[in-house]
Amino acid sequence: MRFSRRHPLFVAVVLCASVIVVARPTVAEGDGGGVPGTHSEEGVSARVARLFEEAAVATRRYEAGRQAAEAQKTKARRLEKLLARERKQIAVLNADLGRIARAQYREGGGVPYTAQMLFAENPEELMRGRRAAWQADLAVNNAVSKSRRAETRLAADEAKAARAWRALEEWKTGLSGVKQTIQQKLEEAQWTLQGQADAAVAAGACRGAVRLDQPDDGRSRAWVAPVATYELSAGYGSGGERWVSRHTGQDFAVPIGAPVRAVGEGRVVKVSCGGAFGMEIVVEHADGYYTQYAHLAAVTVDQGDRVTAGQWIGQAGTTGNSTGPHLHFEVRVTPELGSGVDPVPWLRKHGVEL
Repeated sequence: MRFSRRHPLFVAVVLCASVIVVARPTVAEGDGGGVPGTHSEEGVSARVARLFEEAAVATRRYEAGRQAAEAQKTKARRLEKLLARERKQIAVLNADLGRIARAQYREGGGVPYTAQMLFAENPEELMRGRRAAWQADLAVNNAVSKSRRAETRLAADEAKAARAWRALEEWKTGLSGVKQTIQQKLEEAQWTLQGQADAAVAAGACRGAVRLDQPDDGRSRAWVAPVATYELSAGYGSGGERWVSRHTGQDFAVPIGAPVRAVGEGRVVKVSCGGAFGMEIVVEHADGYYTQYAHLAAVTVDQGDRVTAGQWIGQAGTTGNSTGPHLHFEVRVTPELGSGVDPVPWLRKHGVEL
């Protein structure tokens, strides 16, 4: 793949790419004593949260690298046409050199000037001939210089393009490696966290709130979705073998450890571990409704705590009656099961579109 050296934007992009590779995110290491398998619950939860952030950064950088590569491919095709045009121009110049040389030969350009003076019958005619020969020589010299400059420029273009393309490929490879490393560490930490959650649920006793640093996202909305990034799965009222009658909430497919947010301001009225919902939280809101967050892998609040909209109150998991990582979210008119309403229109009424 080739590029023209007359387009400095490509080099600037590659230099930026190199900076990104150097400034790759630091992968969080074990923070619960440093010995594998001995992390405290709080240490693993914090590690998962940090790795989620680093994975998001790595994904954004990798996506930026992929888009840059696609843009360069498009640019490469355009610049390849310019280089092809340069080659055609060089071929035309070489043809011109041959034509001029042949013309000089036919017009006596190879006869010594002294001999031409001896045999000339008309000095004025001789001078006109010499002037024409001088102009022809000048044309030849100009054509030769132009051809050499074009060939030099073409060689420089191709060399610079090769270096730039190699740098871009190394950049993409580096970003891919960073992303893969973080994902591997994240997966390991996720299942460690889930194992601790399963043990707590089996014992029927939560270990207490895991205090995580809250995101500095400038929360200003009164109501938000319970998770930031998700895919909707089982909805309210749907049927299924794992439910006694109908599904009582809305499920959000998210990975283990994904931060779970309070949808609105309220007070935590229940934190429990055990039973079909596994690890769960129930929050009472000022309008008299209650929201439930179930199948968690960790909780970051205690019963009685006040929470705000968007505050991290737990981490998603797959505890209890669950077939895979997700958040089970309910809206109720009482704190207890059996009083649920459809969460989707309820959230929509509060300005939250899923």
